[in-house]
Amino acid sequence: MAILFMSTHAGDAEDYLPLLKGHLPDQDIRVWPDAVGDPADIEIAVIAVPAPGVLAGLPNLKAVLSLWAGVDSLLGDPTFPRHIPLARMVDPLLGVDMTHFAIHWVLHFHRGLHRYAALQGRAEWHPVAYPEAAERRVGIMGLGVLGSDAALKLASLGFAVAGWDALAKSLAGVETFAGAGRLSDFLKRTEILVVLLPLTPETRGIVNAETLAALPRGAFLISLARGGHIIEADLLAALDSGHLSMALLDAFRHEPLKADHPFWHHPKVIVTPHVASHTTPRTAAAEIAVDVRRLLSGGMPRHLVDVTRGY
Repeated sequence: MAILFMSTHAGDAEDYLPLLKGHLPDQDIRVWPDAVGDPADIEIAVIAVPAPGVLAGLPNLKAVLSLWAGVDSLLGDPTFPRHIPLARMVDPLLGVDMTHFAIHWVLHFHRGLHRYAALQGRAEWHPVAYPEAAERRVGIMGLGVLGSDAALKLASLGFAVAGWDALAKSLAGVETFAGAGRLSDFLKRTEILVVLLPLTPETRGIVNAETLAALPRGAFLISLARGGHIIEADLLAALDSGHLSMALLDAFRHEPLKADHPFWHHPKVIVTPHVASHTTPRTAAAEIAVDVRRLLSGGMPRHLVDVTRGY
């Protein structure tokens, strides 16, 4: 039995291999593409983004452990073996990073900090007024592990927080909405929208002309999940019309964002290069090792993905 490690990010193998071997010293860990060996030996794949067809070419594969929280890249491979258990990464530090990033930008827009650069450029000493936190209505779109943590932490800071998800959820101190029929109600009460949804066929393009129009005029968008959630032309139109005040965008349909993309130079867009959170090798390797041991003992990995839903 062998474990295949595969990542498209340069340096990942060098970071992960010593850690994984430290946790799993008796296991045969191979690295794609240089040290795969006999594909029939591979029973567990630890992977971020697969080269098309690689997983389908492993005849004895028993489970796939994603290096990322999102699995849309894995399921986007038409040859992905959907009968095999797929587990997503739940790295505790990834959640901490994402919540910190969400809180930072909610506070940034709540306090009107985006306005001070222009004031400084005009040498204007002009404090920007802002409401009490309890009067600021923040909405978290997506109440999975990451979205729920961000919602709870923002609520603990005194914000009026609501969350929307496809499935009904219950969070202390957070008003929750569920299903397509309640999306409009959720958006109408949301002044700062934080998108933390998985990318699925149902959520692709969910930030569009209709949903943006449902937000109150002057709302803010914080997009931290996947670029595929956004219809870019609709977002630009909402910004240009003044319906949206600002947008913070951390993820894009095509990355890196091309130099001629209008987001770079739009006065109401802040671009960050997909840095809201990242998987930390030290903690992620420990999580992977737990699931490998579960598989070796005949069990199942944690955090299993429903491949029909995409999360």
